[in-house]
Amino acid sequence: MNGEVIAVDWGTTNRRAYRLAADGGVLATVCDDRGILSLAPADYPAAVAALRARLGEAPLLIAGMAGSTRGWREIPYVDAPADLAALAGGVIHVARDVAIVPGVALRGSRHDVMRGEEVQALGAITAGLAPRDALFCQPGTHDKWITVADARIHRFATAMTGELFALLRTHGILSGMLDAPVVDGAAFRDGVARGAGATDLLDAMFEVRARVLLGTLAPGDAASFASGVLIGADVGARGDLAGGTVHLLATGALAALYTAAIALRGGRVVAIDSAAAFTAGIHALHALLPGETA
Repeated sequence: MNGEVIAVDWGTTNRRAYRLAADGGVLATVCDDRGILSLAPADYPAAVAALRARLGEAPLLIAGMAGSTRGWREIPYVDAPADLAALAGGVIHVARDVAIVPGVALRGSRHDVMRGEEVQALGAITAGLAPRDALFCQPGTHDKWITVADARIHRFATAMTGELFALLRTHGILSGMLDAPVVDGAAFRDGVARGAGATDLLDAMFEVRARVLLGTLAPGDAASFASGVLIGADVGARGDLAGGTVHLLATGALAALYTAAIALRGGRVVAIDSAAAFTAGIHALHALLPGETA
């Protein structure tokens, strides 16, 4: 398929839409807080019309949580191992010139699912931002670790690192102790060392409170230490990273924290622009579709 397309990364709390030229270049962008939590299924046609009013009349290809049980319409997952062709085969049209990309499911000894991150990982490879064999990390509320071999997603894991930290920050015995900003410093790195490989993670989290009460952790460093423990456990669960490369689909403060934690575990980080990876993935998928997204 040729022509322009509107690529939409429809997340839980946020939405990012890009009008792409026929060659994949970004012509215009819309970023807002119109994630799926702000919409009922009946709201999506009007939300699409509003996007087109801002970005123009072009087919929409949507990835992310809009295709989940809590989104516009549930789109069945494709099973790993999965490549771009498998994703294109699972695309479902939900309205005139509107289609939704499936997520990927992992079944077997472990079960996991993802929606949206698969487009970024495979898009990064398509754009030449990562090799065909790569380990990706996408930090966030639910961190994704994706193993790709020969441009096919073979394995992935989801860690509730960000969500757990947010819950600890706002509820329970540690609330009020974790209000300070999280920064990469001695406290954060001590936390990474404490959390990496820990088999007593629940004990380690209560230790945050004990350290503050006993005067071995400054109150202003508690948030950094607690975040370090959780991120250390997350990174440490990936095994020995010594000499390995992690392709990090993130920017900003969280990317800096993961970069530090991965380096402490012996890994090397290659930072990738997640927006560039996403638009490259949607552009490649759009080219694989057999006809107009109608």
